[in-house]
Amino acid sequence: MPWTLRTEFTFDSAHVITGYDGPCGRLHGHTYRVRMELSSEKLRPSAHVKRNIMVADFRTLKWAKKDIEQGGLDHAFLNDLPELGDDTTAEVIAAYLHRKTMERVRADLPDGDDGGDLKLRVTLWETPDSSCEYWE
Repeated sequence: MPWTLRTEFTFDSAHVITGYDGPCGRLHGHTYRVRMELSSEKLRPSAHVKRNIMVADFRTLKWAKKDIEQGGLDHAFLNDLPELGDDTTAEVIAAYLHRKTMERVRADLPDGDDGGDLKLRVTLWETPDSSCEYWE
């Protein structure tokens, strides 16, 4: 891919891994660190600039760092999210971040552009030394 856009951010959230036999089965929180890497064969416009000069807008990739009341995941109880429910492992959260980010990126595409060349890799750190990567 000619271009790869990378950004990192953190958000703080709590969760319970329901049915987990151990401390993770109790309410606890993390400062999650996220790396988004979006690759593209071509440059496009975004919701904020109408010229073909971006892979995507950094703001679009950083949606999850917003407060829960603004549509992000910061200070959320992740088990309250219908798409996650009781399944709040790093693997499931990384796939969720991927799916929701691609929905936002595709919403910014011009008519007739299906974004078929776009490839997103999400890395989610639950702790400073434990992470999960998800991509399609």
